[in-house]
Amino acid sequence: MRLNKHIIYCLLLSAAILVQGTKAGALENLIGVRIDTAEILIGEQTTLYLTVTTDRGKTVYWPFSADTLMTGVEVLSTSDPDTVDLGNNRVEIRQNILITSFDSALYLLPPFMVIDDRDTAYSEQVALKVSTLPVSTEAPNEFFDIKDIWKPAFVWADYYPVILTVLLCLILAAAIIYIVKRLKSRKSIIPFKKAEPPLPPHEEAVRRLDLIRQHKLWQQGKNKEYHTQITDTLRYYIFRRYGVNAMEMTSKEVLDALKHREETPSACETLRQILSLADFVKFAKLHPLPDENDLTLKNAYLYVSLTKQVEFIKPSEDSLTQQIAADETNISNSGGGETV
Repeated sequence: MRLNKHIIYCLLLSAAILVQGTKAGALENLIGVRIDTAEILIGEQTTLYLTVTTDRGKTVYWPFSADTLMTGVEVLSTSDPDTVDLGNNRVEIRQNILITSFDSALYLLPPFMVIDDRDTAYSEQVALKVSTLPVSTEAPNEFFDIKDIWKPAFVWADYYPVILTVLLCLILAAAIIYIVKRLKSRKSIIPFKKAEPPLPPHEEAVRRLDLIRQHKLWQQGKNKEYHTQITDTLRYYIFRRYGVNAMEMTSKEVLDALKHREETPSACETLRQILSLADFVKFAKLHPLPDENDLTLKNAYLYVSLTKQVEFIKPSEDSLTQQIAADETNISNSGGGETV
């Protein structure tokens, strides 16, 4: 009998230890919940903040309906779980739940449940009060009409697509009209200005010499500028006329390069006088007499005139035919006037 009492005592002690172990296991998972706003109007939204503290590496679940928490309280969205390390081999799992309600009432939200491998834990319950808009009971037959539509503020960015579309249509229409007019007049669709052919070397040289004469540089005491412009004009003329790079040569090198190309000996002597006097003016600071300045410009005109290349213009077939017919007419007329 005494032995039986010891056995019963041991069994009771074991049961007590098992219960304490179960409670200790339940404390390992801590679940908390709080609400952002406990009172809302119909249709407004509020957020539930759910946290679960558990051991690292342990798998836990907190099942709840993705649509409703209870009758009258709807779930709009849930955030992804976020895990935060708390140290001491513990972590905290956080999740937010956005809810709303369209029925006015005082709701006591059901506790959230967390399940791990061997235990289940529950959170505390939170209350949510959903209120409706106040209604006047003193004048139940008084109704308010629908409010007028509010006009939004004017913003240019709202009309950018319309403006761009109109501009593109106008540009397209203008392009079509332009192309049609060009085709009707039998002109090229893409207008371009033909580049004017360059002047012949002698004409360009004469034009530059005319400008030098108009500026009257030596009359203003600018002898160096006067002779420099004349020699530069002739050097560029020689470059275009003969292909000799006279702009980079000395006076002696220019004369040697043209010694066997001149059409007349007098042209070479004329150029020698111009270059020699210009070298004295530029390097020896010589002040020529007025007659010498005039002679240099006259010799420049003379040199261009003596060395210019006259292009032969080939007559057209029509002009040749007309000339032959005119010659035949003249011969006939002259022959008809003779007497035998």
